[in-house]
Amino acid sequence: MERRAVLCLRIAEGYKIPRQAIEGAGWYPYPALSTDDALRIIEAENPRVGLVFFDRYYLNGGSKELEFLLQQSATMEWVGLIEPENLSLNKTRQLIAHYLSDYHTLPIDDERLMNSLGHAYGMARIRHTLDERTDRYDSGCHMVAVSPLMHKVFNKIDRIASVDASVMISGESGTGKELAARAIHEKSTRADGPFVALNCGSIHASLIQTELFGHEKGSFSGAHKRSIGRIESAHGGTLFLDEIGDLPLELQVNFLRFLQERTINRVGGNEPIPVDVRVITATHRDLQQAVEQQSFRDDLYYRLHVLALRLPSLRDRPEDIQPLARYFLTKFQGESRQRIRGFSRSAMRSLQSYSWPGNVRELINRVERAVVMCEGSLIKPEDLEFSQEPENRPVQSLADSRAEADRAAISQALRSCGNNITEAARQLEVSRVTLYRLMDKFGMDLKGDQKNPD
Repeated sequence: MERRAVLCLRIAEGYKIPRQAIEGAGWYPYPALSTDDALRIIEAENPRVGLVFFDRYYLNGGSKELEFLLQQSATMEWVGLIEPENLSLNKTRQLIAHYLSDYHTLPIDDERLMNSLGHAYGMARIRHTLDERTDRYDSGCHMVAVSPLMHKVFNKIDRIASVDASVMISGESGTGKELAARAIHEKSTRADGPFVALNCGSIHASLIQTELFGHEKGSFSGAHKRSIGRIESAHGGTLFLDEIGDLPLELQVNFLRFLQERTINRVGGNEPIPVDVRVITATHRDLQQAVEQQSFRDDLYYRLHVLALRLPSLRDRPEDIQPLARYFLTKFQGESRQRIRGFSRSAMRSLQSYSWPGNVRELINRVERAVVMCEGSLIKPEDLEFSQEPENRPVQSLADSRAEADRAAISQALRSCGNNITEAARQLEVSRVTLYRLMDKFGMDLKGDQKNPD
């Protein structure tokens, strides 16, 4: 069992620690009279919790060295002991807001202090566990996550990577569909081959055919030399087509022929060229609806939709927000002249309470911008372009809250069982008739998504 060590900083001057209470609660205290002492103890003993007495020294000239210590001990949780008259000082409030998990004013209630230390220790262990899990998942899939929802995604990526069939990845914009495609490629037998990506929505319709299939010299005005297309470039590896729903209808026929025959003809060429590629596509659109509206070919849809992977939105996996933010902070720290220790507690509250319409892509953008704009050691809400207070949301009625929970449960059940109504009803422990009635009530289609209004 891990020994619960607590670092006790500058306690001897003005206040004696309740050593008997601390040791009686199963803690081992390490007294330190200076930040240098504290740094040596941290390096030697690796305590998870620190107890700091904010005396006049640290609230005046010594605040910089205290802040430096707290920055260097980012893996620890700190509890402050503060004289009541110092609580009104701006410096005290800043130190509390930016660095402490809890604080107590003198005189100390031993029982309450032990509760605070226990809570801080638990939070430090959870954060340590999250960091370990984040590293493991990142090294496995190059995608940072700790949530059970994404754990299921990683397991599905492993299964999909073991075969060579076409894959369609769906999810909102910014959820990491290209990262998932790269993970599938890197875990597959094609990992030594090329990974070639193309966003079908970013290329003009008149150019996408030559981008995909290439062209021969002289095949059209300006074609001064032969050009190899993306499909041919991916030979032996993986072709990833993002926003496949934007592929022009007339070009869908050519792409279907390639999937059937596994050969291509360059524009202006007559000789069929065999190409061995695995095709992964992605979309944020409802392609089944596009098929019904005849804007996407059904035969092409079924060729591409052999295996399916859906990526959840960031708001559906709030456990991942904190490790993602820390991961990208570490990645972008070299862009700042400041020594940034991490996020202030108010910034982390803002990150957790925000709805993230742009998903992980928006989080990356905000963190990178915050690293550049941050003027202190901790990123604040305004650095992330949030207001000082977390996003305010209107209070829901109990009826609306229950309806939202029912809707989310139905959607999750349908996705988990491949939109099989019978299986979804079994998981939800309701009859099929009841499930159909609830889906109609909430305006949900057979995939658990909202129906578009007529």
